[in-house]
Amino acid sequence: MSHKYKILISGGGTGGHIFPALSIANALKRRLNCEILFVGAEDRMEMEKVPAAGYPIKGLPVAGFDRKRLWRNFGVLLKLNKSLKLARKIVRDFQPDIAIGVGGYCSGPTLKAAQRAGVPTLIQEQNSYAGVTNKLLAEKADKICVAYSGMERFFPADKIVMTGNPVRKDLTERGGEAGPARSRFGLNPDRPTLLVVGGSLGARTLNEALEAGIGKLTEAGVQVIWQTGKNFGDRGKIAAKGLKGIVVTPFITDMASAYAAADLVVSRAGAGSISELELLGKPAILVPSPNVAEDHQTKNALALSERGAAVLIKDSEAAEKLVNEALKLIADNKKLNEMSANISEMAMRDSDEKIADEILSIIAK
Repeated sequence: MSHKYKILISGGGTGGHIFPALSIANALKRRLNCEILFVGAEDRMEMEKVPAAGYPIKGLPVAGFDRKRLWRNFGVLLKLNKSLKLARKIVRDFQPDIAIGVGGYCSGPTLKAAQRAGVPTLIQEQNSYAGVTNKLLAEKADKICVAYSGMERFFPADKIVMTGNPVRKDLTERGGEAGPARSRFGLNPDRPTLLVVGGSLGARTLNEALEAGIGKLTEAGVQVIWQTGKNFGDRGKIAAKGLKGIVVTPFITDMASAYAAADLVVSRAGAGSISELELLGKPAILVPSPNVAEDHQTKNALALSERGAAVLIKDSEAAEKLVNEALKLIADNKKLNEMSANISEMAMRDSDEKIADEILSIIAK
């Protein structure tokens, strides 16, 4: 029986951190005799998604700093202190061969504890603008896997490896042709289709722009798959009442078909979403969230818009511009094809395997 490696993976908070972490875990499982333990933030979605994917997870009571209401941070510091102690215990009990951080509040205490215990660490930075946690961990990390060029602004150049962001395997394997994919949503297989996705909680700006302009889209003969997220309640269904060719849902389980059905995608500019759009060659309108650290989504979106691979609309301008821009683009096949070619060129394939290569080379030492 070969040696069984122990691998600690930490991160989460959003699907953009959780799905890459699971992709890395699955790639390691395919190639290595290993036991994998996840560490997440105890009140975030990883506590549900990771066990559903078949992996054990331990939760830390960690929370993000409140930049606007500074008085709230006393409680945050207490939670951080408690999380550091718990992380040290997890590292001591599990004795990992390597600890991997994919971003999110919990990866800070976990990787810090691992580094203090002399455990090798690998960081996966998904965005074009590095997060504070990863910048602090970088000096003692063995390798830093990135998805954008120019990251030596934030990290030691000799530790950086360009791997791209891992994407859920089913997206590239299961989508199929546009017509049948539209039929799966009960839509006309031959009509132009817009996909609007705002993440699991929903993006209020996107939802409100669509709520106001949904009639305009249907009048122009455009079908819409509209993922509202759970925070928008029934407002999307009420706005679409009596209109044909509109699918409104808080969550899309079959994202592969949703992407395949779409001629154009409207999305936030999280690193995970962008990597999916690149791999699938989907023309997109990106509306960066203004509520993220260091405005990193705007920087992600600019990396695409500057190469003609996507259209960037500011969050503050979405109400007036989003629906009109979508109508203009969806009627322009030449432009859609150009954007598709440009965004495809930016795709980095097999990122999960490339990151697994780096992990294997570290633990082999």
